[in-house]
Amino acid sequence: MAKYVYPAVFKKENECYLVNFPDIKNCYTDGESIADAIEMASDVLGMMLYGLEEKGEPIPTPSDIKAVSFDHKDSFVSLVSCDTLEYRKMNDRKAIKKTLTLPSWLNTIAEKNNINFSAVLQAALIEKLGLQS
Repeated sequence: MAKYVYPAVFKKENECYLVNFPDIKNCYTDGESIADAIEMASDVLGMMLYGLEEKGEPIPTPSDIKAVSFDHKDSFVSLVSCDTLEYRKMNDRKAIKKTLTLPSWLNTIAEKNNINFSAVLQAALIEKLGLQS
């Protein structure tokens, strides 16, 4: 879970922009405008890298933007960023049940104070892992 920046090749074709990430196999998208293409590129980059993280596969090293070539006069190279933690937060919303063990006295006091155990555990994990939302 990290922030990444990769070079992408943008190619104007007819009324849209095609986007290709040379460093990531099968990572491409398009957009109706440059702004739309950049947004779509960030989204597909996040999706692809999130998938690699989930499978435990290595994340490719991004090429130097100066080393990326293109062969069309209506093409250009730009850097595109994504944050797989943000992508994960937006797209992986399923709840997971966990069993935990507490001392009885702590459970009793917490229940008397109407403590939401799930909320407390989530907040503690976010803080402990440095994932402030």
